[in-house]
Amino acid sequence: MGLMFDEARHFLSRTGFGGTPDEIRQLMRLDRGAAVAQALAIPTHKAQTPPPSWIDRLPPPANERKHWSEMDRKAFREARKEEGQELKVWWYRELLTTRSRLLERMTLLWHNHFTSSLQKVKWPPFLYQQNVLLRLQALGSFRTLLHAVAKNPAMLLYLDTQTSHREHPNENFARELFELFTLGEGHYTEQDIKQAARAFTGWHLDHRTGAFRVERRRHDEGRKEVFGKSGYFDGDDILSLTLEQPQVARYLARKLWREFISDEPDKAEVERLAGLFRQNNYDMASLLNALVLTPHFWAPENRGCLIKSPVELTVGTARLFNLPIEEPLQLVRCGRRLGQDLFDPPNVKGWPGGTRWITTATLLDRTQMLQRAIRGHETGHVRGQGMGDMNQTHGATWLAAEPIDIVQATLLPLGPVQPLAAGEERGQAVRQLVLDPVYQLR
Repeated sequence: MGLMFDEARHFLSRTGFGGTPDEIRQLMRLDRGAAVAQALAIPTHKAQTPPPSWIDRLPPPANERKHWSEMDRKAFREARKEEGQELKVWWYRELLTTRSRLLERMTLLWHNHFTSSLQKVKWPPFLYQQNVLLRLQALGSFRTLLHAVAKNPAMLLYLDTQTSHREHPNENFARELFELFTLGEGHYTEQDIKQAARAFTGWHLDHRTGAFRVERRRHDEGRKEVFGKSGYFDGDDILSLTLEQPQVARYLARKLWREFISDEPDKAEVERLAGLFRQNNYDMASLLNALVLTPHFWAPENRGCLIKSPVELTVGTARLFNLPIEEPLQLVRCGRRLGQDLFDPPNVKGWPGGTRWITTATLLDRTQMLQRAIRGHETGHVRGQGMGDMNQTHGATWLAAEPIDIVQATLLPLGPVQPLAAGEERGQAVRQLVLDPVYQLR
């Protein structure tokens, strides 16, 4: 049996950035299993938007930089700042145009899980390479992703593994590996962190090649004890030992539950999903398939219970209103004002999300952005800060062509706070629905 309209709408909202009535009706031809299979059938794990021209460049050697003047250093910083903006624009373009919406949603999830920032790393090509890695493994093996991201140049620099050596082990990566990436607080000891940090000493980014390597003279080759096991462990051994802990699967199952279902995971279901995840050797696609097929995902009480992130709100609105943004830099600035600056999370914990997306200031900015989007739809142009500048006529014809009940059911996951008045003029009705607080839920 095919999906109902509200079910299909909910599915597109949670696994992508929403859908038009036509996209919703196409999905209604499928049952739940087929809808999930279609979303997971991703033709390529590469971004379709052409990348910036500088993605393969390496940082200038230290012996060259030491001879620079202050003017040279300032010019270098300005150039990197411009490249950082260009990188953010590149990802927004991909978010706006991708056909693999679930892939981009998962790439966003990992971007907020394995955080790194331009502000700390300072070399945009390394952040681009990390983004490519996250997309490539977004629905693949978490085991493979964990090992790869630990050796990624951006991560080596962001969590200071690059500076860790046997005389002074840096504990940053080991701590975040356990606390944020795999286990969560309370499932490791301080001694585990100190011993694991010794295993990662000597992990190094070769700035001449951009490749990961181990500097043996800086590596602590002594015996370590982690999670009750003793041996001459290196970094890869620690990652493998971590993945042996059953808590890893629970931690990730809960994380995906909060992303796709609700803020309150069901303990019994998390245990079941975690068991499947471990049986499938940490295959993310299998976990996501099982998660979305739970009755909890489809339950009416779990619709409209999550708050859209700034990226979901801006990208989803642009796609829903068919507003191709010619200057995505405006979206970058809008995301920053709303509290989500891609490639620059606030700290290693990333964006906390949930109700913390909404403050007095961001609520006003969200409303102003939506008002500009509505004006852009009405005039065929989007002008001013927040949604870019356009010089062509665009817009979503379905907003005028569809019955008003379908328009409402497409725009809102639940009934509006302020119901529409009978016989209300179409443009005013659309404006009221988009500015209704429920529009900001998913």
